[in-house]
Amino acid sequence: MDLCQINERICKGCELCVKFCPREALAMSEGRNAAGYHPAVLAHPELCNGCALCAEMCPETGITVYRRQKARASQAKAD
Repeated sequence: MDLCQINERICKGCELCVKFCPREALAMSEGRNAAGYHPAVLAHPELCNGCALCAEMCPETGITVYRRQKARASQAKAD
C-alpha cells in the first residue's frame, strides 16, 4: 500500500491537498495544530494510491508520499 504522510505541525489548513486528491483519501482534522490550524490528515489510507498530487499541491511542502517498489518480473519468478 502507498502511504501519504502529512506533517501536521507545519500544515496551515489551506485544504489544497484535500481538494486535489483524486481518491478522496484526505480530510481536514477537527483538531488544531500548535499554530491553531486544522491540519489535513490521511483519513482513508486504503484509498491512497501514491499519486503524490497532494504533495505537489502543498505550498508548505509538508507532505511526503512513500511508495512500495514493485518486484521485478525476474525477482517474482525466482520466488
